[in-house]
Amino acid sequence: MDLRFGDSKPTDEERAAVDALLGPPESSWEGADRSDADLRWARGGRAARDRRDLLLPGLHALNDRVGWISEGGLDYLCRRLTVPPSEAYGVATFYAMFSVRPRPATVLHVCTDLACAAAGAPKLCEAAEARLGPGSGVKVERAPCLGLCERAPAALVIRAGESARPAFEDEVRSGPKGGPGAQLPGNGIEKGRRGRRTAVCAPATPDTAVQAATTPENAPEEPAAALAVPQAPDPRLLLLGRVGTVDPAGLDDYRAHGGYTALRRAFALGPAGVIREVTDSGLLGRGGAAFPTGRKWQATASQPDHPHHLVCNADESEPGTFKDRVLMEGDPYALVEAMTVAAYATGARHGYLYLRGEYPRALVRMEHAITQARARGLLGDDILGQGFSFDVEIRRGAGAYICGEETALFNSIEGFRGEPRSKPPFPVEKGLFGKPTVANNVETLVNVLPILTLGAQAYAAIGTGASTGPKLFCVSGSVARPGIYELPFGATLGELLTLAGVRDGLRAVLLGGAAGGFVRPDELDIPLTFEGTREAGTTLGSGVVMAFDDTVPLPRLLLRIAEFFRDESCGQCVPCRVGTVRQEEALHRIAERTGADAAADITVLREVGRAMRDASICGLGQTAWNAVESAIDRLGAYE
Repeated sequence: MDLRFGDSKPTDEERAAVDALLGPPESSWEGADRSDADLRWARGGRAARDRRDLLLPGLHALNDRVGWISEGGLDYLCRRLTVPPSEAYGVATFYAMFSVRPRPATVLHVCTDLACAAAGAPKLCEAAEARLGPGSGVKVERAPCLGLCERAPAALVIRAGESARPAFEDEVRSGPKGGPGAQLPGNGIEKGRRGRRTAVCAPATPDTAVQAATTPENAPEEPAAALAVPQAPDPRLLLLGRVGTVDPAGLDDYRAHGGYTALRRAFALGPAGVIREVTDSGLLGRGGAAFPTGRKWQATASQPDHPHHLVCNADESEPGTFKDRVLMEGDPYALVEAMTVAAYATGARHGYLYLRGEYPRALVRMEHAITQARARGLLGDDILGQGFSFDVEIRRGAGAYICGEETALFNSIEGFRGEPRSKPPFPVEKGLFGKPTVANNVETLVNVLPILTLGAQAYAAIGTGASTGPKLFCVSGSVARPGIYELPFGATLGELLTLAGVRDGLRAVLLGGAAGGFVRPDELDIPLTFEGTREAGTTLGSGVVMAFDDTVPLPRLLLRIAEFFRDESCGQCVPCRVGTVRQEEALHRIAERTGADAAADITVLREVGRAMRDASICGLGQTAWNAVESAIDRLGAYE
């Protein structure tokens, strides 16, 4: 792929897909038919360059319509946005969900990450591949975590094509008990994806996966989001209390259960008062870094440079994490309200919800919630008559774990490869589009609602002095009741596993996901707080708790973690790009032998791990060695 435009021509389908997103081209500069254009004028170039951030939605539009991104389609999109083809090719090949090589319109993505691997995903892949041969029109792809760990093993079917009804993806509205209702419409930036149809199959068997891929109209119905919350329905829960009780599509139902009380109190307090409440509550970020939320908001609000931006990071790609998905599917208006509160406090007038591409139902639910809030005066101009204007735009990710890092996410939205930026400057100074930006994940934002309704002091009284409030834990693996659990900070790991029904023969527990660490069965008294896990030599991370019994081969699990980081490294810095490969190679060699022969490779692993931890640009490389190190040191994985 060159810097220059090639001779390949887009098909009518590809041209229609791009034009549905961008509108018809206005000049030959943008790709209009030259026979009808005055070639003495190059109109639209500057305006097209200002739309570089539509490159990712444009790639989605092509992939959704055709199933892959051809050179001709990419060339046409590049002309429309005046993006060099080499740069667009680098973006298209960055994401796992896109393909620049021909493939069938239907792709069956089978999760092969930790929870699904332990539940038999490799055999599921083999059986699906055997039954869906070359003539089936379906391609089976092994995928990283699909965020359906509570229903492992999981599969996701994506079918491209203009003729397919979007209702397959848009599903039917579910009431409080999962009853059918009206279809949920789409909105805004996603109008270019009208041909895409998706189906989630979890837990999947070879029969159900093949059925979903070949006859999607007969695909098993996806269970209600409330089934992922074993504690539901329980109105005493601060974050999950509405899941399973409130109609996720009903704005009136949401308001009848306390919705928009927090926003009204925010308007009464004023921006500075809201930030003071959040600061006094002690709320720490729930994405893993545990940075004080109030301090981040204050730093953004105080910046003289405008406009300010708000970004909700809903790209939870850590294996074992699915809490944000359940919140968006079960209580979408809560996120819309929380984003509005955060924008009011920080002076943002426009917000972006960066949503995982593997979450079709969450996408539909959030689209509907945003549309309804906008129609009812809860988004847009003069919200609730307070003179404050704010709106939300959804941007779909496309399968890149690294885009969970906030600066990589900014690059992704802007239409570049999702590679982390060097800091400083920090996002509160120069973030999205070079402007002050506050970025929080879904769980962090939703915590703001009880802070405002209860008050900072009452919220801070929950949990511990250093870790305040409730925390969501994603429990999966060898437990009887996997799902999302809401507990106050300070509960022990053993108490959580007792709630989930841990099975006999517990071998290890992975805290924090692939970037976390293992603990032994005799360490279940670890308090689930940021400081408690730190003192125990592990991490809380985003709240992943994966239990593994003695039937799970630990060496194979560690190898899968190494493969995951090798695949997900963006390749920008040498320590991570090379180190993740060397880590996987060493674990492959160790898996083939044990005892003294493995000692040299373990030494190599330690050296490589230290180099990645000390010199990598971002958290991916810095944490890629954590789980393997803990398995060697705490579990004696290769003794």
